[in-house]
Order: sequence, then C-alpha cells, then structure tokens
Amino acid sequence: MELRPYQKGAEAAILGEWDKGVLRTLLVLPTGCGKTIVFSKVIEDQVKAGDRVLVLAHRGELLMQAADKLQKSTGLGSALEKAESSCLGSWFRVTVGSVQTLMRDKRLHQFPPDYFGTIVVDEAHHVLSDGYLRVLNYFEHAKVLGVTATPDRGDMRNLGQYFESLAYEYKLPQAIRDGYLTPIKALTIPLKLDLSGVAIQGGDFAAGQLGTALDPYLEQIAAEMWEYCKDRKTVVFLPLVKTSQKFRDILNQHGFRAAEVNGSSDDRAEILNDFDKGKYNVLCNSMLLTEGWDCPSVDCIVVLRPTKVRSLYSQMVGRGTRLCPGKDHLLLLDFLWHTERHELCHPANLICENDEVANKMTKNIEEASADPAGCPVDLEEAQQKASDEVVAEREEALAKQLHEMRRRKQRLVDPLQFEMSIQAEDLSSYVPSFGWEMGPPSDKQKATLEKLGIMPDQIENAGKANMLLNRLAARRDNGLTTPKQIRFLEGKGFKHVGTWRFEHAKGLIDRIAANGWRIPRGIDPATYQGE
Repeated sequence: MELRPYQKGAEAAILGEWDKGVLRTLLVLPTGCGKTIVFSKVIEDQVKAGDRVLVLAHRGELLMQAADKLQKSTGLGSALEKAESSCLGSWFRVTVGSVQTLMRDKRLHQFPPDYFGTIVVDEAHHVLSDGYLRVLNYFEHAKVLGVTATPDRGDMRNLGQYFESLAYEYKLPQAIRDGYLTPIKALTIPLKLDLSGVAIQGGDFAAGQLGTALDPYLEQIAAEMWEYCKDRKTVVFLPLVKTSQKFRDILNQHGFRAAEVNGSSDDRAEILNDFDKGKYNVLCNSMLLTEGWDCPSVDCIVVLRPTKVRSLYSQMVGRGTRLCPGKDHLLLLDFLWHTERHELCHPANLICENDEVANKMTKNIEEASADPAGCPVDLEEAQQKASDEVVAEREEALAKQLHEMRRRKQRLVDPLQFEMSIQAEDLSSYVPSFGWEMGPPSDKQKATLEKLGIMPDQIENAGKANMLLNRLAARRDNGLTTPKQIRFLEGKGFKHVGTWRFEHAKGLIDRIAANGWRIPRGIDPATYQGE
C-alpha cells in the first residue's frame, strides 16, 4: 500500500526517534487519517530489523482491526494474546494483545522481559491506566510507539508522564486543507441544557447524572434535529444505554428511522450494517462507537454526551470526518450547555490549541447560530476570524502596555511583545508537553536570552525558553530584526518590526539617530511598511 506524504513523514520521524535513543514516542493523527496503516508500516520495518512486535489495545475490535490492516497492507500475519489464545510457541513475529489479558501477573510472567523489541499502543490516551503501565513497565527495554487522535496539548502534557517525545503530529485543519478529511461545519442549537447540578467523576461529568439531566430536553432536541438532520445520516452520542434507547424511540416518533446499539446488543453487527446501507438514518449509542468503527457516509454528529475530555470529544466527532462520495462537509451540532464549569468541549476545541481563540470562536459560533438566518459555520473560517480578533485585542492591550512602559525606558523586550511583533502564534500558545520542558528556564538560558535582548523573567519554563532561543538563532541566520531593534522602533510607534529585515531596520534607526532621535519628515510610523 502506497503511503500518503504525511504518513511517510510519520514513519521516518518515528524511526528517527528510536535511532536517537528515544524509546517512548508518540504519533498523533486525526481520526480517519490512517494511523493503523502508519503503524503497520513501522511494524514491518521493525520485523525486518529482527524485532518481535506487540500491538497492545483495550478492545477486541481494535485488535482485530489492527491484525486485518497489518495483513492487508504488509502481508504480515499475527498471533493473538487474549483469553485462551496465546502467541507463545507461534512462529508469527507480531502479536496483537489485549491489555486486560496481559496485565495479569501469571500471564505476563510467562514472557521474558526482553521478548518484545517493539510495542505499539493503539489509542495511546489510555496508556496512563494501571493495566497499560504494568505491561509496558514489564517490557521496559522495548521501543514503544503510542498512537492517538487526541488534538489537545493538555492531553499530551499528561501523556508526557510516560512518553519522552512527540515524533510526528498531523493536525486536523491541515488534513482538511490537504483533502484527506471532510470540512466540518458547526451549528449551535439555541436550546439551553442545564448541567449545573451534574457532579464530576473521574475528571469528567458523571454519566448517570448526565442521563437524568438530559431527559427533560430529549423531545425538544428531537424537534431541533428534524429541522437540521432529517436529510442526513446521523450518529448521536449519549451518556447512558437507557437514555440512548429512550431517545431512539422519541426520534422514531418524530419521523426518523432510528436504531440503537450498545455493548449488550446481540444484533449489533446487523444494525451497523443496516445503518451503513441506509435502512436507518440515525444511530444512537452510549459511547460504544467512539473507537474502532468506521462509516464514511456519516455526515452529521450530535454530541449529547457533554465532556471535558478533548480526546473523547475528538473520537466522537471523528466518526464523521472521513471522505465519502457526495459528502461535502460534516455537520456538527453543538448545544448551549449551562454549566458553572468553563472547560466543556465545543467544536472550537477540535482545531484550536489556544484557549483564548477557542473561547472567542465558540462565542462567535453561538452568536452566528442565534441569527434567524444563521447557517452552519465552517470551522476553519471561524478559527481564522476568532484568531484575527484575538490578535487585534492583544495588540490593543500591548499598545496600552507599551504606552505605560515607554517612560520606564526598559532595556529589554517583553517576550509577549516579541511574539506579537514576529506574529508567532506557536510561541504565544506554547504549552510544555514532556519532562524537561516543564521545568524552569536554566540560568544559562536566561543569561543568553537577556544578552540577546529578551526579558527572561516572564518565561515560565525551559521548553518556552528553548523555543525562543531557537527562533532567535533562526532569525539571525535569516537576516531578520533583533529584539533590541524591535523594542526601539516599536517604542517609536512602528508596527510589526519583527517581520522586517535587519539591514532595513538598521538603516531606519541610523536615519532617526542622524535626525536627533526624531522620526524623519515624511515617515508615519503607524502606516510605515518595512521590508
């Protein structure tokens, strides 16, 4: 199977991390971008290099899917380590294994600790659970690849407790732009659902209380769905099986052809097949379909299981992002959840890493949906609008700060001013992910930053300091303005000096100096365009 360009890049990056001696590394691909294909090729590479490989997952469907994709894409067969099946004595070099089986001491200790040279963890956002850690720590010298679709840096910061690096990340907006996933349009339904009384359990909303809180609104939700979803193929995620079954019945009363599946459904495969073929146009489930199920023709997702966990939210929405003939976008219905907590996931969280931009984008989508003539909003366009507005607000606040600081004649450039001037969103929204990045900046980093003209006091961690130093080195090599030039010229009212050439800024400063440190006649700093 021919890999796509980003899949080739991912394969090379993973092997590169292991070659450098980084044993535990992550691959992040959005749902629908072929993560199983990528790790199948990596497995093929490792088998050729002489390793035994273990693919570790927590559900039977994921194990079977991995074995099937591995066979089809590389020709490699695999043994099964689950329940009564064991790979011991098999001639297969690849094993797909259930973490629930392998975590048992008696089962685990049948293997020498060096039995597997490489381990692939599918849906790696589960890796911090006791079962996974027990297995991984037993095979402590194996190279480990974790694969996940989580879009959230906060999730990866947690994963940084185990993984040492992020080998490769392909972001959802880029996958949409490159034509590998369908565009997403969001619509906020003007129906306020009160969750203020729902407790938090295990870091997320308690499913039992969510079901009770949803019950009074199910009739209204079904009526709203008829307006927007009657001609679509829709998957609805709900918190409880009984809520899912109740909502199926309500939808059918409203004219839909709705079905429901759960972990106890004897006819689950038949229902999923009938939904795929169009017998049903709505499929209700209680979190069963978040992983390991694909139906590319799904073009509407309704999330009635509000969550704080972005990886879970991404998995739900990911059921509808695959390409399909005749499908030009995925409609994602959002709701006005009334809660005292502000970390609830919304469509903006799928593509925004910066919370400030995400909050602005969520507010904008809600306002657009409230308009009687409002239409679903394209997420990429909404992100750009929100990002522009946040930048404008930051610039306004920065201008006020600079005005207040001007009299102080500070010798160093504030890091925020530098980031805004060079228009570096990656610096502004940076969140440390792995071990050393989270520690404070070293004395050497702070001294070097100060020498280069950056005020180090407001830099909170070593990862941010390292990014700034790398950016300053790259700017020097490319002949761009220095922090001191930025501080001086922006202090005189010039805009975005960080995008200018060094020599151009130097020439302008020389002219100002020759004019008695006054702006030469004919130059308006507010409108002046540097090279």
